[in-house]
Amino acid sequence: MALRSKYLTSGVETAPQRSLLYACGFTKEELDRPLIGVVSAHSDIVPGHINLDKITEAVKAGVRLAGGTPIMVPSIGVCDGIAMGHLGMKYSLASRELIADSVETMAMAHCFDGLVLVPNCDKIVPGMVMAAVRLNIPAVVVSGGPMMAGMVGGCETSLSKMFEAVGARKANIIDDKQLLEFEENCCPTCGSCSGMYTANSMNCLCEAIGIALPGNGTIPAVMSGRIALAKHAGMAIMDLVNKGIKARDIINKTSIRNALACDMALGCSSNSVLHLLAIANEAGCPLDLETINEISAKTPNLCHLAPAGPTHMQDLNAAGGVQAVLSELAKKNLIDTSAITATGKNVGENIKGAYVKNYDIIRPIDKPYSETGGIAILWGNIAKNGCVVKRSAVAPEMLKHTGPARVFDCEDDAIKSIYAGEIKPGDVVVIRYEGPKGGPGMREMLNPTSALAGMKLDKCVALITDGRFSGASRGASIGHVSPEAAEGGEIALVKEGDIVEIDIPNNSVNIKVSEKELEERRKNLKEREPNIKSGWLARYARLVTSADKGAILK
Repeated sequence: MALRSKYLTSGVETAPQRSLLYACGFTKEELDRPLIGVVSAHSDIVPGHINLDKITEAVKAGVRLAGGTPIMVPSIGVCDGIAMGHLGMKYSLASRELIADSVETMAMAHCFDGLVLVPNCDKIVPGMVMAAVRLNIPAVVVSGGPMMAGMVGGCETSLSKMFEAVGARKANIIDDKQLLEFEENCCPTCGSCSGMYTANSMNCLCEAIGIALPGNGTIPAVMSGRIALAKHAGMAIMDLVNKGIKARDIINKTSIRNALACDMALGCSSNSVLHLLAIANEAGCPLDLETINEISAKTPNLCHLAPAGPTHMQDLNAAGGVQAVLSELAKKNLIDTSAITATGKNVGENIKGAYVKNYDIIRPIDKPYSETGGIAILWGNIAKNGCVVKRSAVAPEMLKHTGPARVFDCEDDAIKSIYAGEIKPGDVVVIRYEGPKGGPGMREMLNPTSALAGMKLDKCVALITDGRFSGASRGASIGHVSPEAAEGGEIALVKEGDIVEIDIPNNSVNIKVSEKELEERRKNLKEREPNIKSGWLARYARLVTSADKGAILK
């Protein structure tokens, strides 16, 4: 493969560029080697990113061992947990596009021959991957690794239980001392929060899709194996550069279907739908919601990690990790083992010798939690273009539910009502004008779902929104309703007390209102002022598409 960096490092005309590289301290020997961009999202504010300086240095060591010159460049990153419940959450999903654009900018402006992407948390992972397939140059992802689970009352715990503890405190189920115990012990180490939340979902799916090395999704942040993995990632990028294997050779229609199958088996965050749609779009092989349901219908759910169950990422790692899950899926030909990966080998070669070490953590393919996948797409008269639910985190008694709508035009009003004890068993909480455009930014609704769970209402109250949910949410939490309210979607026409019928096994969600009545309501629907009128979020609101398209920009 012709090296892009040769534009800078050879020829009389680019002597001025080389003078600037020498100003950075590079030597001629370094400039004679392939230049590898190491994109690090290290910061002091994100627990999943505070260790990325160590990961980045290990990557750089690996690149040098394999004959390349590593060059670190930065990326921003929002901590969703810290941003939750206030204006900051509007910036989280939107930052995915900034990250993709910034990685593209740094790679193109400086003629990198390949990229090692070092993210860890929710939007940073897909943002970087979107840039890699957009650029279509050799790329490897190596994340910072998951956090270890905390321990409260002798039981493993994590961030989802922390948010639920707030609801329990509001309902006087626990006291201040018990709340403080959660606060001080649920997040004991650096790393991405320890359940199968969005960050860990995407890090596992990077492994399944082939752009990351085996172990990327599950080796804990505090284990020495994570540093070794980063060194191997640095070596792997040099192999990809030398062989001319580019991002779209790895991420394509085949590998995206593999990732979806793994998604269903693991029970990943519903946000994975948004991100896989966006990645597929950038890779030039658009994905639709029908395909997601098709794969879900035939892929068993093998894992119930937090919030769906009591186990965490460290347990999945000890049980064999993502490669063990892929090996189970391969037993029924549910993945394509011929797909090439960042190891330079195909999936079949990678999983040779991989096996499940604990069938209590990863169920055998013949004895799954369910015969269908962890995510379901629903359609109906309030979601004509679809909506998403993490089926594996829904209690059996809530898979079918009928109840009156309790309607709120923003998350803040809904959470006040929940904390005030105004939501009753049987209700269906509807939160609208929180979509990609209406929010803007499609805020996660972890506060409302966790409050309901903490108040012991998650098995008798459903929640529907054109916003989205954290991977830490559980219960009948139906998000990504499309079209969204701000685009005139039918969710904007729901009235207080309308009867909502949810039927997850049959992929439907409807209100018991006639089409004629909905049309009458539409005549009285008033245009709303944008929630944000200045700054880049206002620009984002003008350009963003709907959730069923991945909330990508026009």
